[in-house]
Amino acid sequence: MIKETSAGIIVYRKENTKKLFLLLHYPSGHWDFVKGKMEKNETTHETAIRETEEETGITDIVFVENFEEWVGYDFKYQGELVQKKVVFFLAETKTKEIKISHEHSGYIWMDYNLSMEKLTFDNAKTILTKAQKLLSDTL
Repeated sequence: MIKETSAGIIVYRKENTKKLFLLLHYPSGHWDFVKGKMEKNETTHETAIRETEEETGITDIVFVENFEEWVGYDFKYQGELVQKKVVFFLAETKTKEIKISHEHSGYIWMDYNLSMEKLTFDNAKTILTKAQKLLSDTL
């Protein structure tokens, strides 16, 4: 069994009075947040920042304090079981136009309700709900 740790960010931006969340379209068809594998000697925050820049071109992120959510899941890759843990942070950007990497086939900015409909995985929806609650309570 392979064990992997990844880190990602629920990226949002404000547009007038709305908060819009960034969802990436993965080639396998699902919609999810920015995330990627940790490299040797990286912290989870460093991984999240690097992956956000690599996958979207976004460099102006400001982390929201007190948000760190872990999910775990298993999947098969080339016949071998992979046990994956992913930590998600929450961060704001002012960047609207992004440059997606070759790893994705599209992106969209959506409000909370539309994001909940678009996201593929239940664990992503759970994390987005926690992010929305924190943002509603603090902003």
